[in-house]
Amino acid sequence: MEIYFLVLLILLMASALGSGYPVAFALPGSAIVTVLAAAASGWLFEGNIDAYFAHGGPGEWLSAGVTNLRGVYWEVERDTLIAIPLFIFMGIMLQRSKIAEDLLVTMAQLFGPIRGGLGISVVFVGALLAATTGIVGATVVAMGLISLPAMLRNNYSKSLATGTIAASGTLGQIIPPSIVLIILADQLSSAVDQASTARKALYKVSTGELSMPSEFDVASTSAGEMFLGALVPGLVLVALYMIYILVYAQLRPRVAPAVHQEGRFDGDFWFKVAITLIPPLALIFLVLGSILMGVATVNQAGAIGAAGALIMAGYRLTEGKRGQYVPAIIAIISLVVITYVVSTHDTNIKNIKTEADAFGIMLAAGAVGTLALSLLWSGIRVMRIDNTLQAVMLETAKTTSLVFIILLGAAMLTASFRAFGGEDLVRHFLETLPGGFWSQFIIVMSVIFFLGFFLDFIEIAVVVVPIVTPILLSDPAANVTAVWLGVMIGLNIQTSFLTPPFGFALFYLRGVAPPSVLTTDIYKGVVPFIALQLLALAIAGYYPSLVNYLPTRVSLTSQTAPPPINPRLQPCIEEMVFAIYAKDEDRLRKAIDDMAGIDLSTLSDDARESVEKGIESARSVFDRVKDVETAVAEAEAFAVEYRPMHQHVSDIQRLARQIETELDDLKRESTLIAANSSDESAAATRMKERIVALENEHAAIVSQIPTEWPDKHKAYLKIVGTENRARGQYRRAVDDAYSGIAEVRLLLSQAEQITAVRGDIEALRPIVESGDITAAQEAIGKAEDTLGALNDVGPIRSPLSKARRALKSGPEMREEALGLLDQSLEAQAAEAQWRTAAAASVGAALDGYDLAIRDTFGLRQQSRLGEDQAKEVAACMSHHRDISLNF
Repeated sequence: MEIYFLVLLILLMASALGSGYPVAFALPGSAIVTVLAAAASGWLFEGNIDAYFAHGGPGEWLSAGVTNLRGVYWEVERDTLIAIPLFIFMGIMLQRSKIAEDLLVTMAQLFGPIRGGLGISVVFVGALLAATTGIVGATVVAMGLISLPAMLRNNYSKSLATGTIAASGTLGQIIPPSIVLIILADQLSSAVDQASTARKALYKVSTGELSMPSEFDVASTSAGEMFLGALVPGLVLVALYMIYILVYAQLRPRVAPAVHQEGRFDGDFWFKVAITLIPPLALIFLVLGSILMGVATVNQAGAIGAAGALIMAGYRLTEGKRGQYVPAIIAIISLVVITYVVSTHDTNIKNIKTEADAFGIMLAAGAVGTLALSLLWSGIRVMRIDNTLQAVMLETAKTTSLVFIILLGAAMLTASFRAFGGEDLVRHFLETLPGGFWSQFIIVMSVIFFLGFFLDFIEIAVVVVPIVTPILLSDPAANVTAVWLGVMIGLNIQTSFLTPPFGFALFYLRGVAPPSVLTTDIYKGVVPFIALQLLALAIAGYYPSLVNYLPTRVSLTSQTAPPPINPRLQPCIEEMVFAIYAKDEDRLRKAIDDMAGIDLSTLSDDARESVEKGIESARSVFDRVKDVETAVAEAEAFAVEYRPMHQHVSDIQRLARQIETELDDLKRESTLIAANSSDESAAATRMKERIVALENEHAAIVSQIPTEWPDKHKAYLKIVGTENRARGQYRRAVDDAYSGIAEVRLLLSQAEQITAVRGDIEALRPIVESGDITAAQEAIGKAEDTLGALNDVGPIRSPLSKARRALKSGPEMREEALGLLDQSLEAQAAEAQWRTAAAASVGAALDGYDLAIRDTFGLRQQSRLGEDQAKEVAACMSHHRDISLNF
């Protein structure tokens, strides 16, 4: 019966949306009506309100709704949505202040003299507005009012003109900062958790292991990473638009003739271009650059954008008036001062130690104050002129409320869809498709594209994405990243603005187009641009590094970058260093031999043993590398025949698991019916028959597993085990080759500190001899703290600790404490002597050896990757890696 209520849910939603009922109420309304109908039917016909729910019942659905409400509004970890009203405010403010209009007019004058130049200017401005506003309706309307008449007046083809304007106006949905990307990131965060759980369960079933290695897990994403991932595909789409217009204009000059503007390209013109173009570009740099460089989170970048838009509106709305640019100039000077202070001073008030520190804090506070003054000044201007600020705030509140209400309504709809088993049906359908991930992916993207003809981007993002993305992300064969999947969906959703009959960009443009432009002209005009969007989608799908590279590189070069020893980085790091071994083996062996020939007699026994062990391990690294390469080659050769069989058996096992899940549910329901009824009902009989049929089907499916599979699987596991052991031995060898060297270098670098601490210990003697016992204990404790910051000083510190504890017994223990101080001084003298001598004799050799091996043997022991290393590892990690044979 659940299937009937699932169909009812879909029909109610489709009918409500098709009738023009507000989507914010159509989504939750259809869920509420269907849940109530199912609960009432269950109570009337079965005596149980949960009878017609596949999972739980009305109570569980209500609990899920409360959880979703709390997740949207109160979870601190899920604060990405805070950025939505900030970016909406920024976009509406820039549109209302006519900055978009200035851009269009100026760029049209600049590009007009070439064929297709007006079209190029529209695309260029559309890209700029996308990176500053992201409001499709405002962008399309603005460009339609300003550019369309000019293009028609200069004999541009109606279809080309309207198609260019409509398509350029939708660039804000994929070029960051984009509301679509923020919503997708929020939806994908929970999808990643579900996919991770599913993959761990699959690993446990496939291997019998209780825990899955972290490098096989599904990596999460954030709005900032989505922005980074979408940047290059967005620029690719802009380039495709421009190339199409230029080529089309060259092939058919009459559809896009050159437009020669009156006036000359003199200094006044170029000043106008600069004053029009530089501020939006600067705002883009501040917003996106702060995210790219890790200076600000997405929320903070949204605040930067909103403040920048307010300042820009302040001088644009007062054009021609005295003091027009004063607040903007104050803001620029303040930012320059703040940047200088942050880069040259410690602005933490707790760390003030010198007058220079205090001056830096005062200077920063003054700059922040003047920046706040410029914001306040600009805000007053915007508020007084045509009441623009109030209008922008009101529009921002309306748009933000709409987005959040739709999010909540969609969460209720998704919960009811799952309650009636819809998610299980979708999963079953996708998993039974031949062709694996890519057939699933193409079907999902086709469905999203088709839904774009009828639904808005928000409905698709919050209704479809939570259902299908966990299934796609959990597949270990494709092993796609959440960033890539999100950007692909974002590119696909972008077409929903252009596809008739309900493409919103078409409606916006139709509303401002003159009567001479027919609706069919607009429809014909957008068709090539829809094709270009699909081409960009195919390019991003075929070259995933276009999406994955930037987020990965920024992650590996940020202040919070994972250390090179992180398990997820190992495959790419080893690929990089193995290439270095093949190229520079002779150089590395010579460095090892040179180090082995150094006289280490000045080192302590333990230090000398560490260095000798490191040299021995370094010499073994090349053999360990060959072992790994041999094991990898053997595994790859075996996988040629094993992979098809593994895929075949995995498909069979997946179908078997689906039947097992259904059998478990039926058996549980059968037990409940038997417990609540003494007579066997017709429903119970049908259920038993269904159980028997499923058991027979399960046996038939399992029988399709090839008889040679167990032996093949066991042989592959043995080969993989050999490879894992070889990699483990290699990693231990390089760690041992470097860790001892690094430890000894650290000891030698502390020679001066060890020497200096003698004075602190000697200063304790008069206090212990005749001073206050409590004061003596405190003084010894401070000396212990000083030694605690040094390495391998146990023989020096231990007597001090014993002396401090001895003094707790009273003044009579002074003599014993003094003896312990003498022991500490003896240990200090010995330690300082060998460290100083070794630093002078072998310190330079150890430093040179460290420099020779730190990027190879020692790379795993570094705190972070170098810039060039991060780029190479990011390029490697930006490609998807098939890990299905591990499952």
